[in-house]
Amino acid sequence: MEPRKRVFDLNALASGKNVEWTPWREGVAIHRLYGDGRVGASAALLRFEPNAIVPLHEHVGHEHIFVLSGTQEDAAGVYRAGTMAVNPPGSRHWVRAPEGCIVLVLWEQPIILVDGP
Repeated sequence: MEPRKRVFDLNALASGKNVEWTPWREGVAIHRLYGDGRVGASAALLRFEPNAIVPLHEHVGHEHIFVLSGTQEDAAGVYRAGTMAVNPPGSRHWVRAPEGCIVLVLWEQPIILVDGP
C-alpha cells in the first residue's frame, strides 16, 4: 500500500479549537500528527498553559519548533508566534511558556528527559 500524504491547516490548528488534546506533562497537552514519540520521527502540537514547563531534555536528532500562537522561551531566548527554532542533535534545554502557547514540533528522533519522569 502506498503511503498516504497528510495535509494540515496550521492556521486552524493554531487556535487549538477542534483539536483532541491528551495530557503530556503538567500543564502541557499534546496532539500527535504522526509518529508515536518512542521511535523515529514524529510531529505534534503542544499546548502550554501559562507558566507550564517542559523540563531539561536532550535532543538525539534535530527538533524544529514553530510557535503558532503565544510565546515560548528557553535559556537562549524568547520566541513569539511566527518564530521557528531549531535545536540540533546533542543540545539540551528546558522550555517555558509564560503566557501559554501552541507550538508545532517536528522531532527527528525522540527526546530524552534529563530531569524528572
